[in-house]
Amino acid sequence: MSHFSYIPHTDTEIQKMLETIGVKSVEALFSDVPRVFDFDLALPDSSDEFSVARELKTLAQKNLNLNEVAVFRGAGIYYHYIPSVIRALSSRGEFLTAYTPYQPEVSQGTLQALFEFQTMIAELAGLEVANSSMYDGATAVAEAALMAVRVNGRNKILISRALHPEYQRVTGTYCHAQNIELEELPYSENTGQIDLKKLKNSLNDDVSAVIVGYPNYFGIIEDLREIKALLDEKVIFIVVANPIALSVLEAPGSLGADIVVGEGQPLGNPPSLGGPGLGFFATREKFVRKMPGRIIGETQDADGKTGYVMVLQTREQHIRRGKATSNICSNHAHNAVIAAIYMSLMGKEGLREVAIRSYDKAHYLFQRISEIEGMAPLFSGPFFHEFAVKLKALTAGELNNKLLEHKILGPMELEKDFPELGNSVLFCTTEAVRNDDLEFLLGRLEEII
Repeated sequence: MSHFSYIPHTDTEIQKMLETIGVKSVEALFSDVPRVFDFDLALPDSSDEFSVARELKTLAQKNLNLNEVAVFRGAGIYYHYIPSVIRALSSRGEFLTAYTPYQPEVSQGTLQALFEFQTMIAELAGLEVANSSMYDGATAVAEAALMAVRVNGRNKILISRALHPEYQRVTGTYCHAQNIELEELPYSENTGQIDLKKLKNSLNDDVSAVIVGYPNYFGIIEDLREIKALLDEKVIFIVVANPIALSVLEAPGSLGADIVVGEGQPLGNPPSLGGPGLGFFATREKFVRKMPGRIIGETQDADGKTGYVMVLQTREQHIRRGKATSNICSNHAHNAVIAAIYMSLMGKEGLREVAIRSYDKAHYLFQRISEIEGMAPLFSGPFFHEFAVKLKALTAGELNNKLLEHKILGPMELEKDFPELGNSVLFCTTEAVRNDDLEFLLGRLEEII
């Protein structure tokens, strides 16, 4: 057999095919492709299993373990407590090894979990329908922008400058490839909310959708009702939400949102190294056939028993390319199953308690930091569990380096993505932050600053 073991052909068969097309070797097929590496990789010599395991453990210990530090950083990926039962259930082989449930007769467990995920996301969003997950929050936003253009045929998207910068960049990539114009909406220097006057001046008959965060990247809660009041009935209102915040904030759907998307990582998925996460996507029932991804539906079998199947599959693999809404393929279904288990276990009251504890801790920290000389809050708008602070005495990088010496993962540095904010940081708290951690952080801040 050939050393290309993933090709199910013998060496003889491969040689005959190469002779037919006039190529001497498989490698020669790729001769026009530039070499990624024009040097030998510095790989160590082979060794015994014991030595390799010890070396890998030594390398792993260089990574930061969030369980060994106090975490005050969020910015889209959040450190929440994950009950042990969630990993125990989601790691069952039936869930962990499952791929796309093409055969419903052998995939009822996964299908039901995804159906429940859709139901709970729709309830949090205040909308009628939700799909069974997207790749992540960023691509969910981008797909929402494309969907808006499909719905109303307009070709301009207004996106908040206060939205997650990575979401903005991914949406820009999607829109550029589709020749869709993307215009940035500024935020108020005082409140941190979208500038309503600038929004009003930017609206015209070319605008397909308006995209805002809820809360936005700075943790500020936008006034969705005021924004919706400025939009005509054809403009699609897209809200990018934190699912934990939705358990205490009024549902975007009830405030006029047409599409609600976001990152589902806070729902029982670990932060890891920033992923994998999962995108969630909800919309109004009248737009269901324009929605990307796939939907799990409930039905009955020939014996009258409840069953679950994939319905309204709108990707290229299932329908004609011209009618496809997306090329979403191996969406993060297992991450969505984890989210479904988490939401089911926590229930409405549990999710609300997580949100309230996160909120209370953030507002306590905000008040105490406001009293420290050399630190000043940036915005006056209402916030959930993140807030931006201007540093006066030292740089954000210096602050975080000093905090890390005390096993504190400090705030997100903002200047890289928001140079107009200068030397500023974004603090975050969740229910996983202990009261002792708050006091320890405040003590170190007073020492350092």
